[in-house]
Amino acid sequence: MKRCLSLFLSLTLCIFLIVPALAVEIPLTSHAALLMEKETGEILFAENEHEALPPASVTKIMTMLLVMEAIDDGAISTEDVVTVSAHAASMGGSQVFLSEGEQITVDDLLKALCVASGNDASVALAEHVSGVTELFVEEMNSRARALGMLDTHFVNCTGLTAEGHLTSAYDIALMSRELLLHHPEIRNYTTIWMDTLRNGTFGLSNTNKLIRFYDGATGLKTGYTDKAGYCISATAERDGMELIAVIMDGETADKRNTDAKALLNYGFSTYALTHITPAEPLPTIPVTLGAEDTVAVVLPSDGCAVLTEKATAATLTQTIDLPEAVDAPVAAGDRLGTLTVHSGDTVVKTLPLLAEDAIPRLTWGQMVGKLLKMAIFCG
Repeated sequence: MKRCLSLFLSLTLCIFLIVPALAVEIPLTSHAALLMEKETGEILFAENEHEALPPASVTKIMTMLLVMEAIDDGAISTEDVVTVSAHAASMGGSQVFLSEGEQITVDDLLKALCVASGNDASVALAEHVSGVTELFVEEMNSRARALGMLDTHFVNCTGLTAEGHLTSAYDIALMSRELLLHHPEIRNYTTIWMDTLRNGTFGLSNTNKLIRFYDGATGLKTGYTDKAGYCISATAERDGMELIAVIMDGETADKRNTDAKALLNYGFSTYALTHITPAEPLPTIPVTLGAEDTVAVVLPSDGCAVLTEKATAATLTQTIDLPEAVDAPVAAGDRLGTLTVHSGDTVVKTLPLLAEDAIPRLTWGQMVGKLLKMAIFCG
């Protein structure tokens, strides 16, 4: 038998999408585009989002991701000093003019990559992580597959034009989200407007002009080649919600940026993100034949957010559905019930309610001991 508790729980900013992503028309000049909310991964707008296109230097988002993962794993450090190879120094296109044999830290290489889009810095980092760029590119493609980037095949770590080097607006959003979700410290580099290398003798200026001219911009990466056109993964955060706007094959840098701003403006003006937090503690549940009498109930540590239209965010209600009791044993994380978020009669999102701790079943000895205590107490 179950009991239903209808509670109005206080909500801070939340997460779900009530309106379909393609229900709105946004006039864009670029060939492909996608707008995604970072925490939920909900798509708010998409156009030609799965068309495989050359991404130019937006490729470097995957390079950043693998470098940050190597740092987190302890395989490399930002303080490591890298000796630049002849291959890295030979890279054309956008560069910071590394010379063969030059020694430079991973920290400065990341700065050169994220701010100035240095192809030479990208290759130097790839070689430091994997030894040779060919192996690094294999790891890029492996990571892409793991992320579900089905429209993607990388040929290099820079985005320089190469046959078969393709990805899509959707896939760029996926790798951008992964980078921001799990390596937020990348913003320490992607939000730099101007800086220097080589003890202040070489100036850097961010290729992403939105960093200075768009409120809340957090990154992420621009790109351009004759074949790819003007591309960007533009990220920005306002009111606790971070959006990822991907533009591919833009006509000019200005039109690309205008399209990205149009997507971001739409997202911030239309949607709100809310994290679900109970106004009062969730109830405990009796455990039949458990080593403990009750088990605490908790929401998942992640995924407790809902994206809604701003107009409906303030009207959300919640219903909790839990059993009267559960049987032992109970494992930590076992699903015990549900918390359902409503907007009027519409179900916005259903969240699992989980056991906070493991509650083993009473042993025979513990059971006998409990019975003896009860007998003594009753006597």
